[in-house]
Amino acid sequence: MSKPSVTNFVQALVAVLAGNAAYFLLLPYLPPRARHVPFQIDLGLVLDCWFCLVAWGIVKAVSPRKNQSKLGKR
Repeated sequence: MSKPSVTNFVQALVAVLAGNAAYFLLLPYLPPRARHVPFQIDLGLVLDCWFCLVAWGIVKAVSPRKNQSKLGKR
């Protein structure tokens, strides 16, 4: 596996774990319609995915970036 693939996998894993942790920590405070029912597609599932997406954005924003272009190097 290439290093960028492993890095992307680790970032995605961290985002999913952090997003789910945030969702389940806030679950008791959410209204009943926003609570996920297992094996159903509902508002809770959408909200859980949104938490993971936000966490992924945060992980990508704070992760160090390598300069992908080689314009300055010869």
